[in-house]
Order: sequence, then C-alpha cells, then structure tokens
Amino acid sequence: MSDVVGEVASVEGDEKPALATTKQFCVYEATSEELIERSMAPIKKEFLCPPPSRSLKQSDAADVKAPHPSLVQEKKSKRQLKRERREKCAVNLCSQVLRTEDVNSCQYKEKCRFNHDIEAFKAQKPDDIEGQCPFVSSGMKCQYGLSCRFFGTHKDVSDGEPNSEVNFFNKETQRLLWKNNMTFVKADAKLKSLGLLGHAKKSNVAEENDADKPHNGSQATDDVDIPGPLETEEVRPMKKAKSEDNDSSKLGDITDGVNVEDETEKNGHSTSKSKIEDEDSIKVVETDGSLKSHPREKKKLIDFRDKLYLAPLTTVGNLPFRRLCKVLGADVTCGEMAMCTNLLQGQASEWALLRRHSSEDLFGVQICGSFPDTVSRAVELIDRECTVDFIDINMGCPIDMVVNKSAGSALLNKPLRMKNIVEVSSSIVETPITIKVRTAFFEGKNRIDSIISDIGNWGATAVTIHGRSRQQRYSKSADWDYIYKCTKNASPNLQVIGNGDVYSYLDWNKHKSDCPELSSCMIARGALIKPWIFTEIKEQRHWDITSGERLNILKDFVRFGLQHWGSDTKGVETTRHFLLEWLSYTFRYIPVGLLDVIPQQINWRPPSYFGRDDLETLMMSESAGDWVRISELLLGKVPEGFTFAPKHKSNAYDRAENG
Repeated sequence: MSDVVGEVASVEGDEKPALATTKQFCVYEATSEELIERSMAPIKKEFLCPPPSRSLKQSDAADVKAPHPSLVQEKKSKRQLKRERREKCAVNLCSQVLRTEDVNSCQYKEKCRFNHDIEAFKAQKPDDIEGQCPFVSSGMKCQYGLSCRFFGTHKDVSDGEPNSEVNFFNKETQRLLWKNNMTFVKADAKLKSLGLLGHAKKSNVAEENDADKPHNGSQATDDVDIPGPLETEEVRPMKKAKSEDNDSSKLGDITDGVNVEDETEKNGHSTSKSKIEDEDSIKVVETDGSLKSHPREKKKLIDFRDKLYLAPLTTVGNLPFRRLCKVLGADVTCGEMAMCTNLLQGQASEWALLRRHSSEDLFGVQICGSFPDTVSRAVELIDRECTVDFIDINMGCPIDMVVNKSAGSALLNKPLRMKNIVEVSSSIVETPITIKVRTAFFEGKNRIDSIISDIGNWGATAVTIHGRSRQQRYSKSADWDYIYKCTKNASPNLQVIGNGDVYSYLDWNKHKSDCPELSSCMIARGALIKPWIFTEIKEQRHWDITSGERLNILKDFVRFGLQHWGSDTKGVETTRHFLLEWLSYTFRYIPVGLLDVIPQQINWRPPSYFGRDDLETLMMSESAGDWVRISELLLGKVPEGFTFAPKHKSNAYDRAENG
C-alpha cells in the first residue's frame, strides 16, 4: 500500500503532492475571515502547498497538454467492448460447473453446449485479488464458485446464512408486465371514481373494452395543457386488446412478502365485469383497511421525528452505500429514484433499485412519474410485490430528462395534478405515502407555502422540502428560513422534513432548535462527502477521522459491494465503478485537524494543500487517476483499456493522461 501511495506522491510532486494552485499568494496573506468570505476553506498555514514559480508552472502545463499521440485511445461503443470481453474469455464454462466446481453436476453432461474444462478456465482466468472472499468472511457460501476472484479462500466453507437482501423481482410479475396482463384493481377503481382513468391499459378495468375505442385516450382531466407526445412516453401503450376473462393472470391479496406466487393469484379475488361495474363492490372486496373514512387515519404508521434520514441518492445511493450508512448511524434509508414507466414495463434494472438489505430496518423507495394513473399503478404494484415501510413520490427532481416528461419538479407548476397523484396513491394502499419537493420551479417564485396546508389532507404522511428551486439546481445556499415558514404553515398531521446543506452536527442542531416543529432533516451531499456525519450527529462531536479509518470505511463499502454485485470479474468491476463514483465526492472532505475554523461548510473550496500523511493526501486529490489508484488498493489492478468519467462532472480518467 505504501509503495503505491509513495509512487503517486513522487508523480504529483517531490515530497508533498499539490492539487490546484489558483490564487496561491492571496491564500498565504489572507486571514481566515477573508477566506471564508470568498467561500474558501481556511487551511492551516503549515498544510498549504508552496506556490510554484511561474516558469515551472508554464512548462508543466505544456507537458500535460501535449500527451503523446500514440497514447490516445479510440473511443469504443458498449457493444464493441462487450464483444471484446467475450473474445478474451475463450473458455465459456458451464454455469452449473462454475457454481459447484464439479464437472459431473451438469444435468446435460456431454450434450451441454458450454465448456466443462475447469483447468482451461482457470488458466485464462485473471489472478485472484488479495484478500478473503466477502461471502466466506460473512459465513456464507460463495455462489460464484470458480469465477470468484477470491477463489483461493473457498476452503472448508459451509452453506452459511441465506441471502440477506429482499425485494427481488418476481419473474412471473415481469412476464405479466411485458404482456400487459397485469391488473391494478384498486388504482383503476379509484381513478375511475375521480374521472382520472388514463389512456393506458384500459383492459385493467373490465367495464369497457370496446373494439372501436382507442387505447390511448385522454390522460388525466386535471390539466388541459398536456401535449400528446408526453402521454405516450409516460406509459407503454398496449400492443393489442386483451381479453378480460383470464383470471389466472390477475393478482389477489396484498402480501407482506417479496413475491406473489401463483397460489395467491387464485384466491378468489377475481375481477369480473359485474364487480368492476360496481365501484362499491370493489371497495368491499378489498381488505377492511380500505374502508377507513379518510386516508389520513392510516398514515400514522411511521414517525420521522429526530431520525437521521439518508436521502435517496442517484447512482451513489445504492444498497452497499446504504448499508455503510446504517453502520455509521443512519436511521432511515431510501432507495434510488425509480421511474414509474420503467417499473410498469417490467425493466429488471429499474426494479433492482427497490432492493432492500435486512439491516435497513426503516426503508422506503422513491418513485417518479407524471400522471395519477402511472404513479398510482406503480404504487399498487410496489405495495403488492415489495416489503417497504413507506413510498416516496419525487416532485422535485431538477434533471432535464425528467422535467421534460412533466415529472419531478415540473409537477410544482401543476398543483392540481400533485393533489390527484397523492390522493389516489394514498387511498389505495396502507403503506404511508410521502413526497419530496423543492421550494418552487423558478427562483424567487416560491409556491410550496401556498399548498403546504393542504398536503396533509391529500393523504401524505410527510413532505420533504429541499430549500432550493429547480432553477437553482444545487447552486447558492438552501433557504432554511423558507423551510421554517412552510413547516409552521403545515397541518398538524403532516410531518415536514428539511433538506439542504446539512454538513455537521451543528447544522442539525441549529435547524432543530430554530424550528421545533420540524420533524427531521434529510442528509444528502453531506453523507456522500462524509458518511460518518451520522456518527458525528449522534455523538455530538467533530470527528477528526484519520486516513486509516477512512480506508477502513472504503473497505467496508467494497465488501458490501462484492456481496451485492458479485465477487466474479463483472461484480468486481461494477463495485469499482460505484466506488469511483463515490470517490468523486469524498475528495471534497477536509480533515478537521487541517482547518483553522471548524466545522467545514459544504460550499467551501480548498486552496492547494496536503495531508498529514501520503494516504490522506491521495484521498483529497481531485484527479480521477488518483481515485483509480485508491480503487486498486482495494480491488486490484484495473483491466486493460479501463476508462472512467464521473456522471456529475467532466473530470475523467484515461490511461493516456493519468498513467
């Protein structure tokens, strides 16, 4: 480890690796107060890098900007890269032999179209990674067998504990979604009663399946300015009309388990034409809980007050990262945002976002959709298929791809549609429904305060308010005064959670003391940069964490990642990818012992500085090449031709410029 770190130090500088050197002379002369006014971190003078001479800086820049032409690699498509990986793996070993390590375990014997030569497979397999198999270390039997990159540690392994993850996607459910045979009895009945039944899957409601009626009729009636193309994008249109007398494809009771088996589909809750024609009979057929007089009465099942809430985070907020945050003190976790359209189309990659680990004792999923029919059907399906404690509906996502489909923060301009989505979703399931919003769509035109008093009456259990508008994205500071105002205007039955720029236990304490009515604070980027923020809040201290302790946290993430994505070559590289995505945030952390003023603010940008040891200096580097070196400490050397570009910024790694 020290050899790798020492090599990096010698590449970046002589003894103290340097990062950016912008306005270095000003930093040396400025006071801490002046630096803070410029949103620069007040680093202690002894840790600031000496400014290089102008001549050296110009020559170094010339060297960096002129890499050798022969080192520049041609960009390849994903299909081409996949084909090259298959060509490298000359021996395509039978999956049964891979798992059992026994050539006689394959039921097809010599008729199997896959290879059974174990020795040939071992000869072309990459070298094992140093360390112990993550499954074996946890007392489980590794399901990847010979393909595991830690195969040498598979000695004297018992069956161990079963898989600790739940919410796996049922193949039968996927088949029904692919064929448009899935029924949504509760959602469609409620949509019909409110006059919101949309264009998609009218066969789910058996009262009208006329051959001359188009399947892509008008969408919800709450907005008259919805363009046609957006409707067709939101829900996959039917291929052809489906008959309604096939009871075998209909699901019955809602269960607490992950999968709904065929037996539960045939328990007598058939949706005949006569029952669908009579809406009252639909309500009686369902469980007694659906007969409650008001949706608010069944939304008291979860209490967010004073709980540390890890925000749903795209890409980095995966299951291994959430497991890590649970170890470090998080109370509430939520899965990555899933699009309702993709869920209803049966996309396995989207359903994987709903996966839950057994350590997540208070867990929710977040979904995003444009129309009441799409969202309510997704809610009913999730409630039927998955084990979750709450379902969060995203109404604040600022991403253009989402907003252009009238979802996310675009719903802030359509409060009536927001109401319809929440009302329908909360009335058809017992699972609490929460929503996440921003202050407004346009900066300076706040709107949430005008509807906050009504959200509780719609049936929502809680609302999370991000103190920025969609136009702001993540610029400027979150407006907590506006969050306080909305909290005080909210109805007593609605829990309000604040979100934005919580980066230390002092921030948490301030928001809770300034507004006692606030139920809790959601932590997003603060957890990405330093996930031990949950420990700091619970222990009420600034943790001056060492580089060794940070490396142990990275090791835990890698172990969780290999258990989730697999310990074979594909799983190792997937774990590496998400580790690098996370490292593109963690480098922003400035150790407490290096600061003149604590705590660090989330918007501070550091001058050029170095750490207390080589590993700490490596971890604070903003070079993607250094992030790759950290990943090599944990997961071995990267494969030939490896490249990396973080999703949220243009900084990237390639072998030509970063070695």
